[in-house]
Amino acid sequence: MRVLIGLFVASLALASHAAPKVAVTDLAYEERVREYIHTVNAQSASQVSGFSGSASSSYSEEEGTYSYIERGELRKFTGDIKGEILKSGSFQLVQGRPYGSDNEGLHDVIGRIAQGQFQGADYVLFGSLSDADFRQDVNAIDNTDTYSTVLGLTLVADFSLIDTRTHEVKAAFTAMGEAQDVKLVKGGDRRVTPNRGRVVREVSKALGEDVARQLQEQLGVGPAAVTDNGRYGALPPDEPAKILH
Repeated sequence: MRVLIGLFVASLALASHAAPKVAVTDLAYEERVREYIHTVNAQSASQVSGFSGSASSSYSEEEGTYSYIERGELRKFTGDIKGEILKSGSFQLVQGRPYGSDNEGLHDVIGRIAQGQFQGADYVLFGSLSDADFRQDVNAIDNTDTYSTVLGLTLVADFSLIDTRTHEVKAAFTAMGEAQDVKLVKGGDRRVTPNRGRVVREVSKALGEDVARQLQEQLGVGPAAVTDNGRYGALPPDEPAKILH
């Protein structure tokens, strides 16, 4: 009987602390794009009659630069973020609606919540890319005919966890993923191609782990508490059955 009561109390405790539902957006980015413009406009006209003729021409040339802000979403790095959040066991995931081609309101998360893009979610985790640095270096190794080629990627993004009901920011942090591929090459070897795909995969994994860790730290959540004797909560140990006469 005590076992049944204990299981019932434990189920009530778990139900009252159901994992919150989170929608994870794709990483938003914003960059300034510059385009070179060169236009040439040439026109000519002529008129001939039996007694006279005339001709005219005009020519104009313009050049300059045109700049604009391009906004969009990266869909390459959110898979591991979602995976690590699920592995933490502290949250449920809700699939939000992908953002369309009109990116004017991309960063307006409150407006997107009001439009119903995150139906069923208690929170929205919005990420914005702040820096992405691909670097490739070649370093000679002293006293040898060998050198190392290094392909590295560092990705930094800012995250905010927003309550869909109150629009309150519940957590805010900066997360980073970093990885590199190093190959040793002899002087006479042919050109070696670094493994770009593996670098991107490891960066995505590291970013997801950092996001899940900081999310749990700021919200004070984690795996379910287990007592020293391995039992759930503070229920007393079972007693042997007694036969009542």
